[in-house]
Amino acid sequence: MVTQTGSGPASPRRRPFRYRPAMDGETIVVGGGVIGLTSAVVLAEAGRRVRLWSPEEPRATTSAVAGGLWWPYRIQPQERVGAWALRSLEVYTGLLDRPEETGARLVSGVHAATRLDGLGTWAAEVDGLRAATEAEYAPGDGLWARLPVLDMPTHLVWLRRRLEAAGGRVERRAAASLAEAAAEAGVVVNCTGLGAGRLVPDAGMRPVRGQLVVVENPGVDTWFTRTDAGAESTYFIPQPGRLLLGGTAEAGAGSLEPDPRTARAIVARCAELRPEIAGARVLGHRVGLRPERAGGVRLEREELPGGTVLVHNYGHGGAGVTVAWGCAREVAELLAA
Repeated sequence: MVTQTGSGPASPRRRPFRYRPAMDGETIVVGGGVIGLTSAVVLAEAGRRVRLWSPEEPRATTSAVAGGLWWPYRIQPQERVGAWALRSLEVYTGLLDRPEETGARLVSGVHAATRLDGLGTWAAEVDGLRAATEAEYAPGDGLWARLPVLDMPTHLVWLRRRLEAAGGRVERRAAASLAEAAAEAGVVVNCTGLGAGRLVPDAGMRPVRGQLVVVENPGVDTWFTRTDAGAESTYFIPQPGRLLLGGTAEAGAGSLEPDPRTARAIVARCAELRPEIAGARVLGHRVGLRPERAGGVRLEREELPGGTVLVHNYGHGGAGVTVAWGCAREVAELLAA
């Protein structure tokens, strides 16, 4: 179970967040994926002097490989996820009028083999979420929704620009340890994903390998997801100029090399649902490693010897983009407490 320090989050529709004045000194956010970038943006816009350390450009992180559909997938603990996700949903809804800049669009689709009564209380606050009609999904056991879909490469670039506009800096730097960052700043925020396994160290971290195929979009304008048996899943998500096909969820697998047999199986599963996908030209293959943690997300404050404050924000599994803003705002709350 995750230990939580600070006041619990409320739905963004019930209580606006108010920041206290920022403390003097620098804040270093370690990790340049969507969790790290979003945390850095929230802190910089709250008035903190923020430096973000990342060994790679945002577009080269695991977050850039993500499908980008807002939905709590492979993330724990359930009692915390709903509030984080709803906060993020509110932010993404506010970005929809600038899709070329922010990467955020509203797209309809179906979650197969999913029922409303099997979800948490957060589902009641998602506008329009309902049982799919037979025309939308013939088996009749799915949910229809119109949800934000993020074009992740575009969104990550937008986050970096927003951070820099707020006075933050991105540094190409790999942290050898969290103590290295603590030696340079009074506040450190650990958003290192799988890297937390080594840097904390946290033995509960493990990769969950996801492979997808990128094809020319043959005219598919809705998304679809279904969790299949074992490590397989079936999904397609339309993105500008392309269609993302998936996927896999291979717990403990760490290879970043696309497997040709897996790719063929992904295309075949998707084509069973939309036959036009079978003839779509393949544009590329992607593999990402979801940062899953035993016990779920670690989001808590720690006081280090010497006075540095360390806030951990990692272990988001397959839902980093879904909870990024909610978790980032809770980071700010922990630092303001």
